[in-house]
Amino acid sequence: MSWFESFILGLVQGLTEFLPISSSAHLRLTAAFAGWEDPGAAFTAITQIGTETAVLIYFRKDILRILSAWLRSLTDKEMRSDHDAKMGWLVIVGSVPIGVLGLTLKDAIEGPFRDLRLIATTLIVLGLVLGFADRLAARDETGGRHRAVRERKTLQQLGIRDGLIFGMCQAMALIPGVSRSGATISGGLLMGYTREAAARYSFLLAIPAVLASGVYELKDVGDGHVSWGPTIFATVIAFVVGYAVIAWFMKFITTKSFMPFVIYRVILGVVLFILVGTDVLSPHAGESGD
Repeated sequence: MSWFESFILGLVQGLTEFLPISSSAHLRLTAAFAGWEDPGAAFTAITQIGTETAVLIYFRKDILRILSAWLRSLTDKEMRSDHDAKMGWLVIVGSVPIGVLGLTLKDAIEGPFRDLRLIATTLIVLGLVLGFADRLAARDETGGRHRAVRERKTLQQLGIRDGLIFGMCQAMALIPGVSRSGATISGGLLMGYTREAAARYSFLLAIPAVLASGVYELKDVGDGHVSWGPTIFATVIAFVVGYAVIAWFMKFITTKSFMPFVIYRVILGVVLFILVGTDVLSPHAGESGD
């Protein structure tokens, strides 16, 4: 991998990680369209350490408060009813599905799941799911001609059942094209949470999964065409760009709809199907031996 490739891929990772459009799919597609070798699941996981570091810094006050309360709840029974302590446990509980499935489906994640036809399908299907969930949230927030405004849930109302559902939604992002934030935010909206609550928990829930995955994949750097220098460079670029995107996205979702992302996902998926169907692009473009 060249330094230029690592710069572009790091930029793409930072721009797309927190938006509901799938960073792993965009890394895969960027390499395929440019005629580069697929950076692979290991490169994707490691560069996500950069964007997740941006999450740690942006939400540092929330994270420190939750971590402090959770640690105290281990020895202080009274603290176990504290909301922040509960959030600590809920992040752990919600991380179980992706941890189990990530290890179980490791070979598929690094192989069949990177087929461009599957990515096109998940881009479209999850885009439509996000669109439906967003419309449902908008209807609840504004009411309708024959119905009153329905109050949506906040993180104060999050429990183990919903935490696990959030976690299962996050696990779907093991398939490129799904989008970690897109799946968890869609799940949250469908369960009746506000856009901000769904997005905030989505970002917090991603921390242990992404950091663990990135550290686990460090062993594969240096194998094949991905080396330490370009990978670290891409990770730094992803961190800088990712931080700016978080700040923008958290402001965006308080007043705007997710429909621009829905339209983008569907169009990209359709275009990808056309390119693959007309043999302009191989479904395995960039893979070793292609």
